[in-house]
This record gives sequence, structure tokens and C-alpha cells, in this order.
Amino acid sequence: MYKVKCFECGSEVDDPFVDSCPKCGGLLTIEMDLDEASGLRPYDLRKRPLGVWRYAPFLPVDASKAVSLLEGGTPLYDCQNLRSRIGIKSVHVKYEGANPTGSFKDRGMTVGVTRAVELGCGTVGCASTGNTSASLSAYAAKAGRTCIVLLPSGKVAAGKLAQAMFYGAKVVMVDGNFDDALRVTRQLAREGVLYLLNSINPFRPEGQKTVAFEIVDQLDFEVPDRIILPVGNAGNISAVHKAFEEWKSLGWIDRIPKLTGIQAAGSAPLVKAFRAGSRGFIPEASPETVATAIRIGNPVSGRKALKAIYDTGGYATDVTDEQILDAQKMLGRMEGVGVEPASAASIAGLIKLVDEGVVAKDERVVCICTGNVLKDPDTVMRSCAEILKAKPTVEDVRRVIA
Repeated sequence: MYKVKCFECGSEVDDPFVDSCPKCGGLLTIEMDLDEASGLRPYDLRKRPLGVWRYAPFLPVDASKAVSLLEGGTPLYDCQNLRSRIGIKSVHVKYEGANPTGSFKDRGMTVGVTRAVELGCGTVGCASTGNTSASLSAYAAKAGRTCIVLLPSGKVAAGKLAQAMFYGAKVVMVDGNFDDALRVTRQLAREGVLYLLNSINPFRPEGQKTVAFEIVDQLDFEVPDRIILPVGNAGNISAVHKAFEEWKSLGWIDRIPKLTGIQAAGSAPLVKAFRAGSRGFIPEASPETVATAIRIGNPVSGRKALKAIYDTGGYATDVTDEQILDAQKMLGRMEGVGVEPASAASIAGLIKLVDEGVVAKDERVVCICTGNVLKDPDTVMRSCAEILKAKPTVEDVRRVIA
């Protein structure tokens, strides 16, 4: 059905509990046996409802035992007002904030927690900037597993922290950044304390790749010219690349979109590598950005992400916090779509790249927006105009709204 292999040296890995290649320390990836899917036609998938498990033939776990909260099946909005404002032929927004816990992480977590149950693991865990912890906590609760999450102290938006606490996880604030939290979590996994479910676990990206399948499915199997994604730990853009490679190998599509990654200016190690033409990157020691979900200085899947960008003729750029917040408000006020700051990075990146001529005005573009606006309400309120105040009279209300 599948093999777990090293992304770097190609070695096959049999131990289901290691998080890197025993030979070279490289990232792990899953090589799917697509024989089952080869007898299908794309439209055959539509016998299942739209969502992650519609694409079961492309997933490395038993779909009949899925730990699911009905994830996926998120809207693909045709943003006509936005495309007119930017001056581009076609802009769609894939709104991952409509997932059960409000972010794209649910796609990977349904597969990851299903794998944990297959292995008989009683405790699961992760390091997180917020969305991963919220998602894992919910799916662990659904599966009846203990959940431990490590978060960087003072660096997690209130909406995400509240979710992890609400679903019953053991929440540990680490005096450090995300990379510090991940280092400790990986060591706990090696000691058998928990089953690691960060995107370094190769089963997580397998679920996340279904966003690409859905986009093409929702476009009636037409492939867009470009897909733009926010990049933090970089698992999502590499997962999308893998999805398109699988469908192209079956002949279901004849080309792969240009994959374009957007990082925040204060946390952009992959953008710096892309500008230098490098396939490796130097970690950012002290990442900073208002977009907490992508405030990651040493992205675990960074090399995979760079490969995805180079192989598809894509691009990488960074955007300032001001550009991110402006794009967030633009999407909300022009299209009625509410996303957290990190999600708006894809919109900010699109605007910047159209202005610079990197994205042609006749391109068909899909921006993936990864999380719901309610994930980070404090940042939203700080970036908006002050609330108007009035006495409880018609006259005074008229005065303040004038």
C-alpha cells in the first residue's frame, strides 16, 4: 500500500516510531502504491462526500477506521471583487478556516491520529504555534487518547490556546520559541512518552495534501496556473506538491501549478534561500511577526518546500506585517471572508507579486487561506478602528455614525 522512505537518501524505514532517517537523519516521506487508484477515473471519487476521506485511495491508513470530525470539504470562493481590485484574471480563495477546529491542520490530524490508533498509542503530542495544538487536542479527544501539547510562552493567540485547553489537552508553556518546543517534544517521543504528531510525522502531510485534490475537484478537474500558500513549518506546500505529482503520475492532470510560498518578513529563512538560489536554508534564530502561525525560524519541511517551489517553477517572497494586516482586512471587507493574519499572507503575497510582475495578470490563481479569523481576535481588534461610543439616544447614535 505504501512505503516510508527518507526524503534525503531514499532509504526505506521500517520503524513506525522514528521521526527521521536512522541512516542520515533526513526527513521521512511516504511513497504511495497507486495501483488501487489506477483503476479509477477522477469522477469515481465523487461517490464519497467532498472531504478528506473522498480521497481514501491516496491515503496510507484504513479509511474504515478513520478518526474523523468531517474535515475538508471547505469552500473555494470565486473572489470577483478581489480580482477586480488586484487586476488579475481569476482569484479563488480556498478557505481552510471552515474545518472543524478552524484550520487546515485538521486534514493532517485526521490521518495522523488514525495512524496513532492503528499503532495502539495511548498518548499523542505536538509542539505548536497554536493551530496544531487545537487540532490535535480535538482529534485526540475524539479518539479517546491523552494529548500533550508544548507551546512557546506568550507566543500563542488566545483563540488557539483556548481550544487546546477546552478539548482537554495537557498544555505546557515552554520558555522559548516554537523550535525549542519542537526539540523537547521530539525527545519525549524518542523516550516513548508520546507519539509525535507534528508535520515531521510523514502521515500528517498525507492528509494535508487533500487540499490540492479538492481544489482541482472543485474546479471540475481543471488545474489553476498558480497556488499561493502561507509558509511556516512548510509542510503544507510540500504536501500540495506531492498531491499533484501523484495525480500527474496517473494521468489525471497534465501539469502542476506553480507553487508559491509566502513568509512573513521577520520569519523568512526559505525566502532568503530562494533569493540565493539555494536548496538549503539558514534558520532564523529569533523569528518575529504578528502572524503567529508562521512565526517559525527553522521550518522542519523547509527543504521539501524549496524543492516544491523549484520543481514547479514557482516563487517565494516575504511580506511585512503591515501588508499582512491590510490584506486580511481587504479580504474581509471585499469578500466577507475572515482569516487569521497568517492566512492573509497568501493574499498579501499575491498583491505584491502582481505589482512586481511576477504573477501575470492573465493567470488563474488559488490562494490557500489556512485559518479562521476567530483564531486571533486580539490582533484583529488592535488593527481595526476603535469602537464608536454613544449615549442611548437616536440623536447621539446619529452623531457618532455621521
